[in-house]
Amino acid sequence: MANSFLRKYPLPLLLSTLLTVMPLVTSSLFTGWAITHEGSLTGWTMMQWIGLTGALAVASALALVPPGFLALVYGYILGWISLPLLFAMNIVAIGMVYFLARNLKASQMLQYLEEAFPSAKNILTRFRENQLKLIFFTKLSPVLPFAVTNLLFALAGANLRRMLIGGALGMVPRTILTVWAGTKAKEIRYLLEHPNEGLATQVLLLVLLLVSSAGIGWFFRPKK
Repeated sequence: MANSFLRKYPLPLLLSTLLTVMPLVTSSLFTGWAITHEGSLTGWTMMQWIGLTGALAVASALALVPPGFLALVYGYILGWISLPLLFAMNIVAIGMVYFLARNLKASQMLQYLEEAFPSAKNILTRFRENQLKLIFFTKLSPVLPFAVTNLLFALAGANLRRMLIGGALGMVPRTILTVWAGTKAKEIRYLLEHPNEGLATQVLLLVLLLVSSAGIGWFFRPKK
């Protein structure tokens, strides 16, 4: 029974689904918490924010909360000085997912994925040839789940250095845009309930999405 279920729903697929759905649920819970504790959050010291950032790096790696959502809160409360904290949070989370995937017997899971989806073998081969480019364009996208892409890259055999460099470069425009949106908000409730409001924000998000899609599309283009 279990074997037939896993053939129909491979473990990588189940993990990806879980890591996609979970941040949606936890974001709603975090929104309520942030709105309720807005007054106390604005009075936190930098050391408290550094400690929170460490905890949230673990939470982001486990898909408990999406980093983009956190950038709104950080931008609203801390402003531009939150950027180093957010960059560090993302890099630490990427590294954690990489090492967690290594301990999940990634080679066996990857073999299972190739057997379940034969076409995946060619995709994985091309990925290994262009790791840095695909990681960069994937992380540039404002819609692709953070934890899912980290897990898939690690399972696909991505080099840790390329994951960190590609992830860092790709997340810079997204993070700056999100923090900027946070700094422009008048109240945290409205910000978290309407994160992408404003023509400038929508245009910039569309640009990031188009550039990311073009880059990923180039990667998957048929070879001549």
